[in-house]
Amino acid sequence: MRRADRLFRIIQRLRRGRLVTAADLATALEVSERTIYRDMRALIDVGLPIEGEAGVGYLLRASLDLPPLTFSRAELEALVVGARLVRAWGGGDLAVAAAQAVDKIAAALPEDPTAGPDSALLFAPGEMPAADRRTLDVVREAINRRHVLEFAYRDVEDRSSRRAVWPLGLFFWGKVWTLAAWCELRQEFRNFRIDRMAETHPSPRRFAPVPGRTLADFIAIACGERDRPQEAGALAEG
Repeated sequence: MRRADRLFRIIQRLRRGRLVTAADLATALEVSERTIYRDMRALIDVGLPIEGEAGVGYLLRASLDLPPLTFSRAELEALVVGARLVRAWGGGDLAVAAAQAVDKIAAALPEDPTAGPDSALLFAPGEMPAADRRTLDVVREAINRRHVLEFAYRDVEDRSSRRAVWPLGLFFWGKVWTLAAWCELRQEFRNFRIDRMAETHPSPRRFAPVPGRTLADFIAIACGERDRPQEAGALAEG
């Protein structure tokens, strides 16, 4: 964890208004007490109203008022463009979350019409079909919960098959999403286009990471950092 992130988390814990010991902070942040003592000294030195001492505990005076969340114009544009991309080409659940995130960003900004989300003149035209949005939601949930995913698939030559795969990761290629997975039928890594998947649902079966079948292994093969088990298109499905 970066020191800046650690200091931020220390402040958030102190803002709860209770006495916090260095031992508690060290356990929560997975660092030594000596590191916490150095961090507390740094926070006090920059003027934060922290009371307490080593061996006793620390308390943040209630008078502290942190400044509101602010973004530079470039940071704001990056966030808004990302949200617009997700709304246009993400799953239904993520599209809703992206819209809510933009609303929260707007609520946290100062009342300056030149700095709001609507001032980001970068757009993501087009929209993902509703059926593909639903499929993407199912696939993302299966990845998060490590459920084997079952679906019917139609490849580039219009051949149909049924698959059971270990879903590992989703990749966006500009209007096309692909699923990286370990295919139980082929006993190999495969790429599957979301828009060619149908009857997609998670199986009750779950899978655990297995060396040689992880997303890191998939990426290493795709990037040429590791030999493919079968050179004839081990990652391709079409």
